[in-house]
Amino acid sequence: MSTITRSPARRGTNAVATLWALELRRDRLQLPVWILGNAAMAGLAVTGVTQSYGTETDRSTLLATAIANPVILTFRGLPSGAGTAEFIGFLILPFLVMIAGFMSSFLAVRHTRAEEESGRAELVGATTASRGAALWATTLHGVIANVITALAITVAFTLAGLPLRGSMVAGLATGAAGLVFLGIALVGAQLFATARGANSLGVIAILVTFLISGVGNAIGTPNADLTRMESSPLAWFSPFGWAENVRPFADDAVGPLVLLLIAAAVAVLLAYVLLRQRDVGASLVAPRRGRAAARWSLRGPVTLVGRLTRGSIIAWAVGAFLTGALATSLASVVQSMGGSNPAIAAVLEAMSKSGDLQAGTVVIFFTVVGILASCCTVQIVARARQEEARGTVEPLWAASVGRRRWLASYLIIGAVAIVAVDGAAVLGSLVGLSRTGADLIQDVWIGAAGQAAVAAVFLTVTALVLVVIPRWTIGIGWTIVVLATIIGLFGPLFGLPDRLTQLSPFSQTPTLTATGVDGRGIIGILAAAVVALVLSVWLVRRRPLVTAG
Repeated sequence: MSTITRSPARRGTNAVATLWALELRRDRLQLPVWILGNAAMAGLAVTGVTQSYGTETDRSTLLATAIANPVILTFRGLPSGAGTAEFIGFLILPFLVMIAGFMSSFLAVRHTRAEEESGRAELVGATTASRGAALWATTLHGVIANVITALAITVAFTLAGLPLRGSMVAGLATGAAGLVFLGIALVGAQLFATARGANSLGVIAILVTFLISGVGNAIGTPNADLTRMESSPLAWFSPFGWAENVRPFADDAVGPLVLLLIAAAVAVLLAYVLLRQRDVGASLVAPRRGRAAARWSLRGPVTLVGRLTRGSIIAWAVGAFLTGALATSLASVVQSMGGSNPAIAAVLEAMSKSGDLQAGTVVIFFTVVGILASCCTVQIVARARQEEARGTVEPLWAASVGRRRWLASYLIIGAVAIVAVDGAAVLGSLVGLSRTGADLIQDVWIGAAGQAAVAAVFLTVTALVLVVIPRWTIGIGWTIVVLATIIGLFGPLFGLPDRLTQLSPFSQTPTLTATGVDGRGIIGILAAAVVALVLSVWLVRRRPLVTAG
């Protein structure tokens, strides 16, 4: 009787395919949201630019203003001309790359380090699967996701009427940059012992390289008519800079695309080499040892949650401080820009709901502060879900803490985080006002109060999701923030209907008008927060422990 044996290579290939199919099934809801959302943002950008900047004069004026003000250019793309297609690439390409980067980074960590942290990777390792099967399956998963992203963006731009070649190049630049951040996150999964640490590295890499590219573009060399900018060498140290120097719809350069693919391949190979240097569940960066005895402040669940989340709260607060400083520092610049171009003024007024461009600038920047505060609260509630999935919540529930105190501790720290982030933004705004002398202090306080209410909605709604459908807490929490941001912040620019933009809490914040404070939308915001708070606290009483991820 003969037996059929498979070669190790064949077994490894089958294991990778099986694991990839499992990852695809787990991400069957999340990936379509990321990909279709990115493509929709590309298509809406074409509509918005066509409606808001219909003439070459409008586009040239905005480009000249951005090039003349490095702070503005830092947070935009690389100017490549005043044509409609080139202008769209300038406005939207960095944000398409950023979305692809977040998608790829979270995907990489979710299927590698998070699997080891939960113990499921050890079960896979007990089979005939090779040690690197999970890494290669995740790499395949990320490559396919970014290829589909590139195709979706190409289709969106083409259907909107842009040239096919430029649309393909824009899609390829976005997907190739996403692969770079996939590789960086895979390296982080080998370095750090927790998914939180690996995700933090991925997010920091995205934000830091975004700023490096922005600064590199801002200190570059403009052409004579201020419609095109040549990046400085600094921008070439960032995947964002490589993607932007592809210059879709203008140069359609292939060289930076090759550079992106090479960097992605090197990062993935480095992750594999590092994987071979450690044990399953271990990390190359050793976790810091805790104290032998807890400090006196760690005597309850509230202080414990505060200790676990203080690092992320500080990071979001620093970002809010810088945003607040920009809000008041750039107000006069935006005022002069809008005064020289009625089309730009109309867009800014639509985004801010204010007739005063300086006050409108504060409103727009404090919307960004609200987004930062909302992200901070979602991250805090997501931490509650991660602790539950690991099984560390069970001893608390079995002790005197109980379910309500456990949930309340995260809600209290979430509220503290909102105050910290908004307070940092106000402090930054005061620093900016001390330099410009503008009379915008009342607008600052109103903006801070309104965005605090918005962040409270996302805090309580995410807590409600944690109570009702805990397995979907992280996915739903981040999805509603992203959707609300796109609709509320970019809706007027994209020309979305007012009824749709009003669905976003960011569109309902109070503003200072000539007749007083328009706070009609704040009642609905506060009502939604209170309802979600009451339901979450009431329903958590009989909620079972759900440890599965």
